[in-house]
Amino acid sequence: MRVLIACEYSGIVRDAFLARGHEAMSCDLLPTERPGPHYEGDVRDVLDYPWDLMIAHPPCTHLSVSGARHFEAKRLDGRQQSAVAFFMALARCPIPRKVIENPVCVMSSLWRKPDQVIQPWMFGHGETKATCLWLENVAPLTPTNVVEGREARIHKMPPSADRWKLRSETYQGIADALADQIGGQPVAPTVRILETAP
Repeated sequence: MRVLIACEYSGIVRDAFLARGHEAMSCDLLPTERPGPHYEGDVRDVLDYPWDLMIAHPPCTHLSVSGARHFEAKRLDGRQQSAVAFFMALARCPIPRKVIENPVCVMSSLWRKPDQVIQPWMFGHGETKATCLWLENVAPLTPTNVVEGREARIHKMPPSADRWKLRSETYQGIADALADQIGGQPVAPTVRILETAP
């Protein structure tokens, strides 16, 4: 399966798919933190390749309800509208199977409710961090390892230069579930013809 991991610099989800034999590439404006197939640039540059599946992590800075106190300023200067437009460009791209991930955010009211809300503690990590998934042509994830001892570690992180990176990384248990469960679903054979300029 050809898999695009959009807006990922860590390589965690990409490597989970690679380990299971898929052709996977991550893409982000930042360089990858792990050696592997990675496009450093705007994901819109590579959306028209005939991917079978996209796992997307669009930036949530201007969308997440945790920053609701700043929404008015972000609407007045266009930051929220730009973030919504980018999210929707991923949602409407021609890739047939999609998972778009974000925290609880304005997309639930501006577009539609997520198909699933997952937590790290459902996949082997004793932490809370509600993550919404918008799914297209894929089944919801099934929890793999429900654990106790849940805490909001991410929420309690002290300020630091890397806090934003640490807060945005995908948990390994969730990456493995995506690769095992969605990567294991059969792909219907399709023929896609790339449009060429006249």
